[in-house]
Amino acid sequence: MTERLPRKRAAWRMLLALAFGLTLALTPTLADARAGLSFGGGISGMGSRGSRSFENNGAAPLSRSMTPSPSPGYGGYPGGGGFFSNHPFLTGLFGGFIGSMLFGGGFFGHMFGGLFTLVIIGFLVFFLLRLLGAGGSGGSGGMMPRSVGAAAAPAQQRYRGRDVYVGDADLNAFQSLHAAIQQAWGRGDLAQLRQLLTPEMLGYFSEELTRNASQGVQNLVSNVNLVKAELTESWEEGDLQYATAHLRWTALDYTVRIGVPPSSPGALVAGDPRIPTESEEVWTFVRRRGGHWLLSAIQQV
Repeated sequence: MTERLPRKRAAWRMLLALAFGLTLALTPTLADARAGLSFGGGISGMGSRGSRSFENNGAAPLSRSMTPSPSPGYGGYPGGGGFFSNHPFLTGLFGGFIGSMLFGGGFFGHMFGGLFTLVIIGFLVFFLLRLLGAGGSGGSGGMMPRSVGAAAAPAQQRYRGRDVYVGDADLNAFQSLHAAIQQAWGRGDLAQLRQLLTPEMLGYFSEELTRNASQGVQNLVSNVNLVKAELTESWEEGDLQYATAHLRWTALDYTVRIGVPPSSPGALVAGDPRIPTESEEVWTFVRRRGGHWLLSAIQQV
């Protein structure tokens, strides 16, 4: 009888995890429920900044990134913050692939994407429940406590790249990139965005465009006027160079319903096509030495 109790508890945990995952999969998120969001779906920060991805730079932290968060006390190594941060051009392809698989068009894309999301969420919640159960139980099945010596050991200094100089020509390139990305976003031009973003960022943008299209809306951005462009930091990690700039601009930023004449009632979902709005963000760019700059991260201010 006592042997069956752990099995029953595990079964109940599995059912609870699947039910919770189903609830998350079927319940609209805040980004889904709100229209008129620009790229990022209202996320405070997305993308990767190499070894400085989770460093406090005065902007909102990256809440969505393929760069793994460093564990406490981990000092890194002179190559950067691991595989993801050292290969943004390669590992971003994985993010773009997952994004297109989960949010790609077509019946099978939506069906298998939803099932895949449900399974992943269910297993993650089940794993978390098992982890919490193991941590709270006694005996040999519990988690081993950290030793006092390990807890008291000083953390190694984390590798954060080598500061380098970025000139006016690069700052002009960032301004041109900013304008080109805004225009391509307003047109929903993924082919153009592919030439301006890292593969990771392209995956995020593709998801947002797909989400807008599924809701029957389109976010339009025009008359972009860059008011401020200030370089805040620049560094290199191996053959990769990073640069972060504080940008402030005004633009006509509004959302309309697709296929509805502009003069029709209800055509405008959010924003105003006549009154410019001001935006302020921190953008990080990356390039291989001697190559072209690409947008690598966006953070809200």
